[in-house]
Amino acid sequence: MSELIQVEQLQQILDTPGLIILDCRADLQDRNSAHALYQQGHISGALQADLESDLSSPHLPGLTGRHPLPSVEQWRQTLARWGIEIGSQVVVYDQGNSMFAARAWWMLKWAGIDRVQVLDGGMTRWRLLGGDCESLVPQPEPSNIQIKPNPDWTISAQALQDRAASTRVLDARALNRYKGEVEPLDAKAGHIPGAMNADFTKNLAADGRFLSPAGLADRFAALPDGPLVCYCGSGVTACHNLLALTQSGRAMPTLYPGSWSEWITDPQRAIGLGIEGTVW
Repeated sequence: MSELIQVEQLQQILDTPGLIILDCRADLQDRNSAHALYQQGHISGALQADLESDLSSPHLPGLTGRHPLPSVEQWRQTLARWGIEIGSQVVVYDQGNSMFAARAWWMLKWAGIDRVQVLDGGMTRWRLLGGDCESLVPQPEPSNIQIKPNPDWTISAQALQDRAASTRVLDARALNRYKGEVEPLDAKAGHIPGAMNADFTKNLAADGRFLSPAGLADRFAALPDGPLVCYCGSGVTACHNLLALTQSGRAMPTLYPGSWSEWITDPQRAIGLGIEGTVW
């Protein structure tokens, strides 16, 4: 099954019993905007998956990154509230470029839910192709889901610092942030030493949808096989690269959830500037 679903495909299965749709729209510059976007209209039957309260635990300044993963029990309770079971079919979407939907996609996969897809092009393409929206808030029947997230899918800051030389590290942020020229969101600029830049927006075609699997494979063709860690500013857009790499046929890489915003909480951790290695 593809990690992506097209608008036309979702329109055909919208009335499928048990289908769960999650609206993941958000704004990193305005943490309170998601609820308003959802209230203004969402895909029929969609539940809101808020980046700040559902897909993250509270940010502890000086201790965590901006979007720490929730605890396993917190995540289980959220999934249960949405009525999700291990075998549920789930579709996630956001405004259009899938940066927030990819976070939800990865977290669902991490929990062991395999039948999850990202709506390619998100709400922008849904509306472009005449998709209906509604303001009705569904009230799902809670589930009794139990989860055992895969511990090998994440890495800590210390383990990343002590990584083997063969481990490649990809930074999903824009090149100027990676180089340390600008930093609009975090207190320090730069990147994790040894990381290479892989701007997540390059996974997308001009219409905002993902490149084809062959196109994604071409993008990362020169990336050697072996251990691979992805990070970004706060563990959100890194998931876009995880999705792209998986869609290209590669095995799921490892996520550094705390990402740059956690890395810089320890002044003893080194900071890289400029360009290292290949820019993907």
